[in-house]
Amino acid sequence: MPTNLAEKRIEVDDDPVEAPAMRPEELRLLEAMLFASNEPLDEPTLKKKLPEGIDIKAALEQLQSDYAPRGVNLVRIDGKWSFRTASDLSWLMTRESTETRRLSRAAIEMLAIIAYHQPVTRAEIEEIRGVVTSKGTLDVLLETGWIRPRGRRKTPGRPLTFGTTEQFLSQFSLEAVGDLPGLDELRGTGLLDSRLPGGFTVPNPSDDPQLREDEDPLEPGDLDLALAPAVEPETKE
Repeated sequence: MPTNLAEKRIEVDDDPVEAPAMRPEELRLLEAMLFASNEPLDEPTLKKKLPEGIDIKAALEQLQSDYAPRGVNLVRIDGKWSFRTASDLSWLMTRESTETRRLSRAAIEMLAIIAYHQPVTRAEIEEIRGVVTSKGTLDVLLETGWIRPRGRRKTPGRPLTFGTTEQFLSQFSLEAVGDLPGLDELRGTGLLDSRLPGGFTVPNPSDDPQLREDEDPLEPGDLDLALAPAVEPETKE
């Protein structure tokens, strides 16, 4: 005679369920701070929020390793840390990036010169390119936030000097501007003609924020002046 539901024996597995391993508290804290921040954070800022005695470098390296195979990676940019889309998935953002930040060839050439030769003035850019630079091209780069006025050259006319920004490093997934490709890498990718003149070199770029000996600090209004319309010199009739 079949038993009814009330009489059925329910077998229960007495084997304990293994609980998921708890992540170290410092990693959870780092994840939360980096995820919530709108901008990259440096190690001193992160360390202030962690318990005493935590090895911040080791914790960040562990977190970076944990996220390495994921769709979001922990990267260091200009000495600061931030979560970014994995580089092999950057194509997901290509359409939006192309539509909003399409640069002319002249702008790309100017950006490359600034990145490798900074600090550099507009006249020096023109000398390297061999053509007069449109002020509109410089304005486009300033508006992207990838370059900035650094100071003023200690020469007659005291022209503005330009350099790259943290946004430039973030846009091109660079930890530092020194990670830009050198001569051999540029040759290997076909970006340079193999028949280069003897003695041709590629500068070793540096974005040290400290002003050089030939630079003066910016003055009030210099940032506005950088984006102001060019004033044409008066001509005598």
